[in-house]
Amino acid sequence: MLGWLTDPFASPIVQRALVELLILAVACGPLGVWVLLYRNAYAAESISHGMLPGLVLAALAGAPLLLGATGGVLVAAAGIALVARDQRLGPDIGVAVCVSALLGLGGLLALSPDSPPRLQELLFGDLLGVSGADLAVAGALAAAVALALAAGHRPLALVGFDRGSAPSLGARPLRWELALLAILAVTTVAAVQGLGNLLVVALILAPAAAALSLARRLPVVLLLSVALAALAGAAGLVLSFHLEVAAGASVALCAVAIALPALLAPGRMGH
Repeated sequence: MLGWLTDPFASPIVQRALVELLILAVACGPLGVWVLLYRNAYAAESISHGMLPGLVLAALAGAPLLLGATGGVLVAAAGIALVARDQRLGPDIGVAVCVSALLGLGGLLALSPDSPPRLQELLFGDLLGVSGADLAVAGALAAAVALALAAGHRPLALVGFDRGSAPSLGARPLRWELALLAILAVTTVAAVQGLGNLLVVALILAPAAAALSLARRLPVVLLLSVALAALAGAAGLVLSFHLEVAAGASVALCAVAIALPALLAPGRMGH
């Protein structure tokens, strides 16, 4: 039984994939908790599509693709937050308007014969193909996200739990919603090399949902989300090795399976 669990990690390729997932767990787990507390799950699912025009423009200009992806998702994050200021519209409409516009623009630009040849790889990821440079980017991301979330813990909590009273206590809701969306955007860009923008959402939201269902105290929830994201990553690699299926999809499947307790006990969410 022990060999069944450890055999997949004998390969350096799988070892690098595991390190990538463990690093991403440090960023994605706590970030997902805040995303769910702010009820921005729809934005988390959709915001990554905003990178498409940035990717294509970067390719046409000869700039690094990740730089274009960063610009695209940051523009999408800012647009969603600004539209959400109008209480008559709300964040869901902001997502629909901004992301639909950016996705449509990206689709038009992608018709160019000079569009990036590796666009599909960036959209769907290549977990078993991560390099040392990808690990360095993921490590820098995890450190930056952890520091940003730690520094903004108090105002994030004020806005997340009591939006009405937050301004009187020195926390401006729009500013921190925009900051959270910006962190989400950067996380998506940095993780896209491994999981792709379509699968990284599972690692952000699913462990966080499970953690919120299993614990009540926020510090415990944040730590538990990291542990569950790491568990989903390791389990996904084992499943991928033995069943010979795509690694990224296996990780996403395991992350969703871990979130099942959250679906069975939705009344505990947000405590």
